[in-house]
Amino acid sequence: MNQFKPIFLGTVHPRSELAQYRRVVNSQKCVRAGGKHNDLEDVGRDTYHHTFFEMLGNWSFGDYFKEEACSMAWELLTEVYEIPRDRLYVTYFGGDPSLGLSADEECRDVWLHLGVPASHVLPFPLKDNFWEMGDTGPCGPCTEIHYDHVGGGRNAAALVNQGSPDVVEIWNLVFMQYSREVEGNLLPLPQYHVDTGMGLERLVTVLQNKRSSYDTDLFTPILDAIHKVCRAPRYQGLVGNADVGRVNMAYRVVADHVRTLCVCITDGIYPGFSGAELVLRRILRRAVRFCSEVLQAPPGLLASLVPTVVEVLGDAYPELRRNANLIKDIINENEAAFLSSLERGRCIIERTVQQMEPSTNFPAEVAWSLYGNLGFPLDLIDLMLEEKGISLDSAAFNKLALEDAKRKSGGPQAGQPGTANTRLDVHSLAWLQGSSVPATDDSPKYAYTLGQHGQYEFSPCQATVLMLYKDQSLHKEVGGGQRCGVILDRTNFYAEQGGQDSDQGYMIRLGQQDVLFPVESVHLCGGYVIHEVTAVETLRAGDQMQLFVDEAQRLACMRNHTATHLLSFALRRVLGDSTEQRGSHVTAQQLRFDFDTKGHVTVEQLQQVEQVVQDLIQKNEVVHVAEVPLTLARRVQGLRAVDEGYPDPVRIVSLGVPVENVLTCDSKAAMQTSVELCCGTHLLQTGSVEDLAIISERQLVKGISRVIAVTGGRAKEAREVGQCLAVEVDSVSLRMKQRITSISEMQNLSKEVGQLTKVVASTAMPQWQRKDLQTILKALQRTANTTIKKLELQQAEKVAQVLLAKYCNQPVIIDTIPADSLSILMKVVNQLCDKSPGTSVLLLSPQTSGEVLCACQVSKSCLPGFSAADWAMAVCTQMEGKAGGSPIVAKGSGNAKGMQGALTTALEFAQSKL
Repeated sequence: MNQFKPIFLGTVHPRSELAQYRRVVNSQKCVRAGGKHNDLEDVGRDTYHHTFFEMLGNWSFGDYFKEEACSMAWELLTEVYEIPRDRLYVTYFGGDPSLGLSADEECRDVWLHLGVPASHVLPFPLKDNFWEMGDTGPCGPCTEIHYDHVGGGRNAAALVNQGSPDVVEIWNLVFMQYSREVEGNLLPLPQYHVDTGMGLERLVTVLQNKRSSYDTDLFTPILDAIHKVCRAPRYQGLVGNADVGRVNMAYRVVADHVRTLCVCITDGIYPGFSGAELVLRRILRRAVRFCSEVLQAPPGLLASLVPTVVEVLGDAYPELRRNANLIKDIINENEAAFLSSLERGRCIIERTVQQMEPSTNFPAEVAWSLYGNLGFPLDLIDLMLEEKGISLDSAAFNKLALEDAKRKSGGPQAGQPGTANTRLDVHSLAWLQGSSVPATDDSPKYAYTLGQHGQYEFSPCQATVLMLYKDQSLHKEVGGGQRCGVILDRTNFYAEQGGQDSDQGYMIRLGQQDVLFPVESVHLCGGYVIHEVTAVETLRAGDQMQLFVDEAQRLACMRNHTATHLLSFALRRVLGDSTEQRGSHVTAQQLRFDFDTKGHVTVEQLQQVEQVVQDLIQKNEVVHVAEVPLTLARRVQGLRAVDEGYPDPVRIVSLGVPVENVLTCDSKAAMQTSVELCCGTHLLQTGSVEDLAIISERQLVKGISRVIAVTGGRAKEAREVGQCLAVEVDSVSLRMKQRITSISEMQNLSKEVGQLTKVVASTAMPQWQRKDLQTILKALQRTANTTIKKLELQQAEKVAQVLLAKYCNQPVIIDTIPADSLSILMKVVNQLCDKSPGTSVLLLSPQTSGEVLCACQVSKSCLPGFSAADWAMAVCTQMEGKAGGSPIVAKGSGNAKGMQGALTTALEFAQSKL
């Protein structure tokens, strides 16, 4: 229903095609696997839940209501589809005294009047028969039609809404007649709507006379394809205890989930780490687990099912055929990554368990890391621990989960303008429209010209206050010191829309020049522009106001919005015409652009994109703008899809080519330049962009990249910073090539490379240059590490020679030596043991900080009685320190005060083991 929310909320633009809708019939792809309506964990357990399904909908927007909706539904089911009436049961809302809602007797009486027996018309409470789309907003009672698969003249009323696979809901008719307010109370909607939804899969089950949707021709080809690949017996439709080993459940999970994956990936949603992408990732991983663990199928089963899904759904959704190979690639890549994560996770669990003290809980931090970072399923962690007789510290794990949820939810930042006074509620909108308050004329926002010296001149705007909005209600007066929304008859302020931030500025009352009313944000709602203002003095309806836009901020937004169009065109030119915009956001500081991509964008491609933009800036092309009828705009070749939400007429922005030329028959102009539908404010000529630098490029999820760019002075500054950093990297590179024999000198150079790496990663500079410098710095870091290792080895060899001469192949060497690091000390120990294989060595090295380093190695001939880890632990414990390692090699540290006692302990421990 998302596409119709603006109608329900009253925020639809009055000039849009959407605003004209009264009755709509549609079929759409739906996924229910997250949020309020989440079916994911139910899928597979029964024979009728799905993550992806096709929803058949009937909609009435202020037109027909309960009587017509019920009678049309009954006629379609019983007369057109000829479903036996005695198998159908209808439910209605039975009321809720706590909310002051009485039973929906109107609906009940409609069904009885249609001839439905009273025994088949059943009341149910709020949880079953009152539909809400969220915590707030339009909602209302619903009536559901249920089908009894058994029939035979029995009365199945007792099985309705009881989770029985034999009596299943097939159609839900929702009557939107209330609005749930923020306080939780219900208010009647100014206009009543109908939203009905019937699942195609369940309808097909009835029409094909099957007991389950998995037995219909929507699923049987996929179930057959699964059987051909896996080692499990054929699908039998079993559930619960009868489904031994959950084999049938696995069939249902895999068949359902692969359909969901195909449809979502085709629509541009790929497995990822947040939002819908994260949900799809969980769906894929759930399917992979059932494939490998239950069906015992080899890797690749999921992807091998894609052609079968395409065969079943391809006629209805031809885009599946076009993207079949992409779907297979993404499924295979994600499956391989998950199987690799599972293996790593199992190793981590094994290692953690080995290091745990007996009779302790598995550490929550490790479990959370497995779950959050590797995507390791929580139930699998529990299962593996259960097999080892260990339990997870659930309280600590839940605490970590809660902290993570709080961190991610964040909340509004301090100082950010709220939206309580700028989002008109549905009742206020209805009052304004019913009282014939005219929509705001915002055409003055486009009233600006270029002056003689190339500066932008913005025309002044005078307006009248029509109404004030505060605390979800309309007012004719708001006192000083209060924040409110101001509705004017006209405005030159740009309201946030089309991905562009709203204007800021101020307004003054005519004749009162010294009192400024700051405008913090501007929003469009149902054709009304609401200015969020702090009323420094009392504001009243009828006040005459002079409006002043923050010109610097507006001009920066105009520059970045025009640059966004240039960037979009350049990306298509360099990466190919299939490069589609996925989203954008324009602020005064920067622009963000998301787009489809088949792989990582290379350094060369980034440079080419910037060059295409630079060429268009240099040409100083005229930015042509015109409003044209929607029907005419839809004919423009190469123009992105036009949806029903666009106001009619629409605004076309064309760079370098007059709009009338773009509109002529067979014109290819839109393919050769940037032509977009856009309500944003733009420069008049491209030269005013001055410069553009892409300062960030990364993949959001596989197949979708995001670039961030800056323009004008910010772009120039980014280039200058990039040049300065390039000079610094060149300087380090030259010094690295000189012959350096000092470990400390090379370590300092390595630190400098590390610091430069951090600066390059975090500083705003051209992304192509950042990638170049990062490649150089990575190579320099490798060189530094190799050189340090080589110098340390040379130093270790010298010290080892002295010690070998001193101890002459004795079975144990225990001594103190100077060493700048634990790494060097360890290398000395290794050298001694390599040159004298029968010798066990423990060396201490006091540091100026008061710390003592410890390294030891035990001769293999002394194993298993003599352990290096135990030796180091005994010595470091004497120094109030810690140690760790393997039976052969170990290291640690302690306090210098206990060093003499530690040397004695080292000798005594060795003598006791030899």
